[in-house]
Amino acid sequence: MDSHKLLPGRARLAAVIKTAGPVVIIDDAVKALRVSRTEAAKMLSRWAGQGWLRRVGVGAYIPVQLEFLDAEQVVEDPWILVPPLFAPAYIGGRTAAEHWDLTEQIFRDVVVYTARRVNHPLVERQGAVYSVSHIAEDKIFGTQPVWRGQTKIAVSDIHRTIVDMLNDPAAGGGIQHVADCFGQYMRRPDKDAAKLVSYAERLGNGAVFKRLGFLAERFPDGGDLVEASKARLTKGHALLDPGLAGPRLITRWRLRVPDSWVSGAGA
Repeated sequence: MDSHKLLPGRARLAAVIKTAGPVVIIDDAVKALRVSRTEAAKMLSRWAGQGWLRRVGVGAYIPVQLEFLDAEQVVEDPWILVPPLFAPAYIGGRTAAEHWDLTEQIFRDVVVYTARRVNHPLVERQGAVYSVSHIAEDKIFGTQPVWRGQTKIAVSDIHRTIVDMLNDPAAGGGIQHVADCFGQYMRRPDKDAAKLVSYAERLGNGAVFKRLGFLAERFPDGGDLVEASKARLTKGHALLDPGLAGPRLITRWRLRVPDSWVSGAGA
């Protein structure tokens, strides 16, 4: 008989937690105790029922400290719950902008793009708030792995972060914040016009190029982005920010903008 099966309950739980780190999934129990997936799943479920673990997603748990057994546990790092709750998924938008130092603003929620079905745009787990958007799995690209302890998390790279915020300004905290982040991006040595254009083409939303061209022409070194955006201009009008009224039309970009954005932009 496998010696791991002879361990007392607490020792087995400790072995699983040591293997897993902050988030425990079925494969961790399989690896730590060398049991079948069925047995591992039953074991984790039983420990959750006994109060040793708290379920945070399908087949995913976090350890419960003894002193908090009768209270709602708050996870210290909300990023570590993204893989078990939403994978295939990545962290993006304003959360990624903060990660890549495009902004000094701090947001309470974590922006997540997931290929899983989204029933609610806001998900609260263990004291953390996630703003969740559905995305086709083949549109998950331009990400980088970030390690938080033993948990590997996908985050949009700096270029994909900009494109996602241009695609959906709400995910970037509104168009003014998106514009501020874009300005920071344009001042960075690692900015890459070709990669921005490539990502925007692959995403396939013509409104991205209208917003990108409109913002890029405000920068002396934005010429390449302006020309690339003009060459890919689609028919129809888009809003600079779907969350705001756009009474003024910038004809060269087929973009409707708030009055406050017209000064110096021309029509």
